[in-house]
Amino acid sequence: MINRVEKLSLLSEMIAFAKYDKDIKHIEYNFLLGVAKQLEISREDFDYLIEHPINYIHLKSHSERIVQFHRLVLLMNIDGDNGDNNSKNAIKLYNFGLRMGLSHESITKVLYLMESFPNKIVPPDVLIDIFKTQYN
Repeated sequence: MINRVEKLSLLSEMIAFAKYDKDIKHIEYNFLLGVAKQLEISREDFDYLIEHPINYIHLKSHSERIVQFHRLVLLMNIDGDNGDNNSKNAIKLYNFGLRMGLSHESITKVLYLMESFPNKIVPPDVLIDIFKTQYN
């Protein structure tokens, strides 16, 4: 179980990911708001984080880091934009994954397999299996 500060950090990280090269799109905002609700973060705190990011806190739990990485994969592909930003987004996702302490082999495999799924959405069970294989 993660605490409130860790939840705010996760959400702040996702907002930074969405804002990386542009403003947050409406569909991304709604997705992030849904994650905030899932994490039991109020709308007021969520809106505050958009303007006032907090420092990244490294999650101790490997499974929580995998869940967070999956959220970032979903966020990256939510708008269905497969244009020029695609390779930039993949690099951004790769770097976020490394910063979370995930193995580069697992991240690379997820990015590679992502191309073979509809809307590039890697199912949670596939993603978990990739990280489990690397973790053992």
